[in-house]
Amino acid sequence: MREARINVEGVSLHEFFGVNNEKFKMVKRAFPRLKINSRGNQIMASGGDNDLKYFEDTVETMTDFLRRYGQLSISNLEAMLDGNEPNEVEVANDDKDIIVYGRNGRVIKARTKNQRNMLEIIKDNDIIFSIGPAGTGKTYTAVAMAVRALKNKTVKRIILTRPAVEAGESLGFLPGDLKDKIDPYLRPLYDALDDMFPPDKLKYLMDNRVIEIAPLAYMRGRTLNNAFIIMDEAQNATISQIKMLLTRIGPTAQCIITGDVTQIDLPRNQKSGLMHAVRLLSNIKGIGVLKLTADDVMRHKLVKHIVLAFDNELNEKERREEKQVQIAKRDAKV
Repeated sequence: MREARINVEGVSLHEFFGVNNEKFKMVKRAFPRLKINSRGNQIMASGGDNDLKYFEDTVETMTDFLRRYGQLSISNLEAMLDGNEPNEVEVANDDKDIIVYGRNGRVIKARTKNQRNMLEIIKDNDIIFSIGPAGTGKTYTAVAMAVRALKNKTVKRIILTRPAVEAGESLGFLPGDLKDKIDPYLRPLYDALDDMFPPDKLKYLMDNRVIEIAPLAYMRGRTLNNAFIIMDEAQNATISQIKMLLTRIGPTAQCIITGDVTQIDLPRNQKSGLMHAVRLLSNIKGIGVLKLTADDVMRHKLVKHIVLAFDNELNEKERREEKQVQIAKRDAKV
């Protein structure tokens, strides 16, 4: 006799256990020779080796199905307990917006039209440029898609990177060693992952380099294979840096590049490579481009109006400059 402890992670506990623990009771009835209990997201079972192995396989099948489809019907569970393949047709009415179940079964879903478009574009493209203003969920949605790919085992690791470019402050004045100085620039990526994994699980994945977060400069010279790669804040990467990352991608990898072209922090003598890369590469098959707008902003209701105000000011400035160019051309002809 032995004992097993299984942590149910990354799925809705309500869907896993069922209303009034109905599904969990079905599982217990299917294994009468095992002693089975649960506490929170942990399941404890003890009994003979063969029964226990079959029980562990069944729980894994349930969680894999839930990660993939977000729901588990009674008939699907009955099929699993009978050793048959569940009928995927029954989940056709599942909420298509769900990307993944995060920490404590939290539902993480696409909440705007363009976030939903992002889910569709990744199906047909290995590289995506996702461009838009602050608060549109570019980074968060991309990280959720990477986590889904990892849980579905379509990739073996996640690599998150961004340029460590100063936004008005100097790295040299920050306390600590190099890691301490750089980590604040990578904080948004840590925050997104915190929503999707329990702390101990996230630490395990990072310690074992299943999830890697690093400055863009650390990508040079590597081949990134079997990975879901996210390059965040790409507006602060130069043309050569974006080229460097894109040429690191292996044959079994996917990459999402996110950025906001209105928030470039590069020195004046350096040109952002983001829009240059979009113009150069957007017509290549397998590369998709998604442009988010103020309508996709999911932060405080005032953020949308702030974004629109700055956009309108920028558009007015561009119109004035274009008018001045036209006047100059006309005067030159005279």
